[in-house]
Amino acid sequence: MQEGIPFTPQLVASPIAQVLWLIPAVPMVAAGIAALLKQARRRMAATLAIGAMSFSLLLALIAFGHVVGLWAQGLPARETVNFTWIQVGAAHVDLGWVLDPLSAVMLVMVTFVGLLIFIYSTGYMAHDENFTRFFCFLSLFGGAMLGVVISNSLLLLFMNWEIVGLTSYLLIGFWYHRPAAAAAAKKAFLTTRVGDVFFLLGMAWLFAQTGTLLFYNGGAGSIEPMALASLLTQPAALGLTAAGAIGLLIFAGAAGKSGQLPLHVWLPDAMEGPTPVSALIHAATMVAAGVYLIARVYPLMQAGALAGGTTTALTVVTWVGASTAVFAALIAVAQNDIKRILAYSTVSQLGYMMAGLGMGGVAVGMFHLITHAFFKALLFMGAGSVIHGCHDEQDIRKMGGLKADMPLTFITYTVGMLALSGFPLLFSGFWSKDGILEAAQHWSVAKGPFYMLVFGALLTAFYMTRQVSYVFFGHWRGHKPAHESPQSMTLPLVILAFFAMALGLIGTPLWPWFHAFLEGRPAAFNVHGFAEPGLLALMATSTVVVLLGLGLGWWFYGNKTPAQEDPDVLESAAPWVWTALRNRLYVDELYGVTVIAFYGWWAQVADWLDRRVWGGVVTGVAWSFRGVARFNRFFDMFWVDGSFDKGCEELATGGGLLARVQTGRVQTYLRILALAVVLLAAILIWSSRA
Repeated sequence: MQEGIPFTPQLVASPIAQVLWLIPAVPMVAAGIAALLKQARRRMAATLAIGAMSFSLLLALIAFGHVVGLWAQGLPARETVNFTWIQVGAAHVDLGWVLDPLSAVMLVMVTFVGLLIFIYSTGYMAHDENFTRFFCFLSLFGGAMLGVVISNSLLLLFMNWEIVGLTSYLLIGFWYHRPAAAAAAKKAFLTTRVGDVFFLLGMAWLFAQTGTLLFYNGGAGSIEPMALASLLTQPAALGLTAAGAIGLLIFAGAAGKSGQLPLHVWLPDAMEGPTPVSALIHAATMVAAGVYLIARVYPLMQAGALAGGTTTALTVVTWVGASTAVFAALIAVAQNDIKRILAYSTVSQLGYMMAGLGMGGVAVGMFHLITHAFFKALLFMGAGSVIHGCHDEQDIRKMGGLKADMPLTFITYTVGMLALSGFPLLFSGFWSKDGILEAAQHWSVAKGPFYMLVFGALLTAFYMTRQVSYVFFGHWRGHKPAHESPQSMTLPLVILAFFAMALGLIGTPLWPWFHAFLEGRPAAFNVHGFAEPGLLALMATSTVVVLLGLGLGWWFYGNKTPAQEDPDVLESAAPWVWTALRNRLYVDELYGVTVIAFYGWWAQVADWLDRRVWGGVVTGVAWSFRGVARFNRFFDMFWVDGSFDKGCEELATGGGLLARVQTGRVQTYLRILALAVVLLAAILIWSSRA
């Protein structure tokens, strides 16, 4: 597991660790330059995007080789570069990046698969008028995901996490003139924001408790033993410690990004974007971000567990993952859109990854993430090749017989289908899926997830056989003849098909190199690997389940050519079950009559309150102040101004009378004085007699 990686404080990071920030920065810079290009500069935009991702891949391979070298020599395999971002007085917020086995593996996967998708896009989007803008968004998307991977700070990870959310909105709604695409983009953005609110709360709580958001900081990081010990002493609600509660809040954010129940509804609708976007989102970037987040904070999720035990947080992750795996696989059985089948398959496989993290640890969940990235990218790009060859048709009922018209696409797609189904021994999906089943078989809490995941494996083999039978076997049911895709689209399919098979070699019980690398222990060939108790029985069970799913799929659909209007075989057998599955078990409708209806009702209430109550209060206050203003105007005009004007008038009149007296003649003044003296004497005499 991740916490097993040897750690020694690193005083000076290696040169590759110091320049690790270039891996996400270069694609982001390419996106910025492409944003300034005119739409006609198509070749330059594609060259910038592919060149930037190629550079990032080169650096990622160097970084991976460096970490492998340290690990092989038994040296500390984790290096960090931290710096202060904001400081206010004694308080400061630090950011940084980390190079360790987990980030090194993810960097190689994201850059390699992303590069193949970029190259594939040059053919798929060749005739799109917004070709330049598309590659701008792709570069920003890839750079943001790489930023998530290298982050040694939960805050820096969250920043890039939100850029991933933004670019997913831009790419899912790339064909915004289609109402369905615009609606899907908004749905994805808003649904993932629900999880991100809880993620943000968990991040704030973690900072409040530990004083840092750095993962690793010489023993003082937020997921290092000292901080975890402190979190375990802090109680939270429902008997949880602060570590468990924060872990669950962060998992809510991961569930939103990785399409776990009940926040899965955005992921199938993301198919409205161009197929390269679907491949990028469902294989290497966005949905992988949630699983990677749980793997990165795994010490927090596991804090407080006894040896070989589990925690509340990991138990929740396990049950949610197992439920999602079965739920989505059931819905995929009854879908007819070639990309939507793969979308629900992605939701299901993400459930496997989460369950693997919950029961088996980082290496188990991450191995399935890595193998899934390759064969799911292969399947989506293969589906894009089919859509391209069938003149933008996506309904599998309108296809058929394409193995003859598109032989290379058929061969590579079959490889991806068998890898996803977990066909025994030859394909990577078998080994990564069986690792999860083995962890589930030995999980001490309950056996329910094991049976659920086995049933999910049966359904996966069944619905993928159904899809391949409809698309590649039987007879052509379309209107225009199909054709093979150009080499720019088929070459990435061949490369991905190779890795969909070869990657299983690094995760077999005979040579569990991947698990040893992530867990920080020596890797060696183990000739007794298959002798572990119960392993051969599990492999036999898994093989029987997969072959049974493939056999049932071929029994019902193999080499048959039903007409477009004919009902599905299962639809005829159980129409009400089929209708429920085809309508996605009515989860969207449930949300429509509950959550969305509530917010619609609340919006009307808020509108009524705004117009009638708060608007009425504001209007009343306005009228009252208007009345006061009118009274003040009346008082000012008729009392204050009137009194002042009257006084001024009297003063003017008095002044005019006095002005007449001021003649300048002394005789006149003496007469007035004498008259005044006589008047004064008369007043005095009268008053004395009275």
